[in-house]
Amino acid sequence: MPSSPRPLRKLGFLTIGLFDEADPRRGHESTLEIIELGERLGFDTAWLRHRHLQYGISSPVAVMAAASQRTSRIELGTAVIPLGWENPLRLAEDLATVDILSGGRINPGVSVGPPMHFDEVKGALYPDTADAEDFSYERVRRLLDFVRGKPASDFSGVQGFEVFSDRVQPHSPGLGRRLWYGGGSLSSARWAGEHGMNFLTSSVVKAEGGEGPYDFAQIQLSHIRAFRAAHPDGADARVSQGLVVIPTDSASPEQRAKYEGYAAKRTPRTTSPQGPARLMFAPDIVGTSQEIAERLHAHAAFREVDEVAFALPFTFEHEDYVQILTDMATKLGPTLGWRPGA
Repeated sequence: MPSSPRPLRKLGFLTIGLFDEADPRRGHESTLEIIELGERLGFDTAWLRHRHLQYGISSPVAVMAAASQRTSRIELGTAVIPLGWENPLRLAEDLATVDILSGGRINPGVSVGPPMHFDEVKGALYPDTADAEDFSYERVRRLLDFVRGKPASDFSGVQGFEVFSDRVQPHSPGLGRRLWYGGGSLSSARWAGEHGMNFLTSSVVKAEGGEGPYDFAQIQLSHIRAFRAAHPDGADARVSQGLVVIPTDSASPEQRAKYEGYAAKRTPRTTSPQGPARLMFAPDIVGTSQEIAERLHAHAAFREVDEVAFALPFTFEHEDYVQILTDMATKLGPTLGWRPGA
C-alpha cells in the first residue's frame, strides 16, 4: 500500500526555454529571468530541458553557467542531457567546471539511447563512427567514473613546462553524488539505483508487461520502489517527480482558459499506451492549489517522494510562467507542506 504523503522537502520547476529563431537572445534571457525569479520565490531547484536542432535549450550547461552567476542559492539541473549526443569525458569537464563556478549547485540529469532522428543526423554527429557508437548504459557509467575522479588517462606528471593530471580537472568532489538518471522503465530505475545515482521520474513512463489496463501512478510507483530497492541508500535514495502542474490561484480568466485548453488537447494521449515504445503520459493537472494538492495526495507515486520538479508547459508566455511560479511558491508549495528556501 502507498505510504502517507510526505511533506514536500524540495520544490523545483522545469523549463524548456523556448526562443524565436529571429531573436534567440530574448528567449534565453527570459529563461534566466525565470530562474532568478525562482530563487527570489524560494524554489530549491530549477531544471532545464535539453533540445537539439529545435528552438529550445541546446546547451543547458552553458545556460547553467550563466544562471550560476546571476543566482546564489538555487540549485541548477538538467532534465535531461541525452548522452547519445555527448562525449562523456568532455561533458564531465564542462559539468565540473560549472559546478565549481556555481559553488556546488549543479544537478546534472542524463539519459541514454540513440539520438532522436539518428538516421538523419548521424552524418553530422558521427560521420565516421555512427555504426560503432555505444548508446547503452555504458555511456552513463563512463560519465560517472570521470565525474567521480577515476583515471581518464594513463599519464600524469610533468612534461616540459606543463603539468598533467590523470583525472578530469577541475575535480568537484560533491558532483558525483548529484548526478541523476532520467528513466521511464523498470530497467532504468534499477540501473540508476545499482550505480548510486539519483532518479528523475517524469510525466512519461513505459507500459511494460501484460495487456493492461495501465495506471500511470502505479507504474511510476513501481519504478520508484525498484530504484530504492536497488540503491545503497534504500528508502532514503533521492527521487524527484516531474509532473505538469498548473496552479490558477492568481490567473486571469484568459490565462485559465488557455491553461485548460492546453491540458485538454493533451488529454487523449493519457488514456492508453502510445506508439511502439508504449509510452504512458500523465494528465496535466490544472486548478487551484487546493485542488492540485488533493489530486497529488491521491497520486500513488507522489505519496512516495519529497522532491518535485514541476514541468512548465512548453508554449506559454513569460507572464504566464511568472504567474504559475508565483502561485507554486506562495500557494501550492505551502499547501503541500513545503517551506521556501532562505
